[in-house]
Amino acid sequence: MGAADPQHDEDAPLVARAAAGDGDAFAGLYETHRQRVYRLAYRYVHNQQDALDLCQEVFVRAFESLPRFKGESRFSTWLMRIAANTCIDHLRHSRVRQTGELDEQWVTDDARLPGQRSTPAPDRRLDRQELGAAIEAAIAQLSPEHRAVFVLHEIEGLTYQEIAETVDIPVGTVMSRLHYARKRLQGLLAWWKRE
Repeated sequence: MGAADPQHDEDAPLVARAAAGDGDAFAGLYETHRQRVYRLAYRYVHNQQDALDLCQEVFVRAFESLPRFKGESRFSTWLMRIAANTCIDHLRHSRVRQTGELDEQWVTDDARLPGQRSTPAPDRRLDRQELGAAIEAAIAQLSPEHRAVFVLHEIEGLTYQEIAETVDIPVGTVMSRLHYARKRLQGLLAWWKRE
């Protein structure tokens, strides 16, 4: 992904209409971005129902805040900032530390909305489940701040600059947190050996 350019935001026409009260335009924004928001929430909470609830909360917050959106960043960046902050708030308030049994959904290539699953080949399923569970348990042990930058960079594919804009921190802090998260995960996963 390149740096965000608000001048070339493909969502701009829908955003303008939605900000003026057009419900269909906001529904279009929801359809465009719901999978990505859900996937991000799922990476934080590792639970389908909680991720759906957080996804809904993100869009409610976005709808309520849309009149204050100034277009200084892309709508998608702004929305992902709301999503990341909503997930971090959820983790802080509930002190969720998932280390137990995980939803079977991890074995897919990415976290998909319910009803959109793909199934891996049977010979790879067990390995992927075990590795997936190990990775998710390790990610869950990161602080919400470290988890945010790791998920946004490694799973969502955002650049350092995009992460900085999304979570509203300096690029240097993004780099530092990402470095720490990787080192921590390496330590937590050091026992894992693939045959």
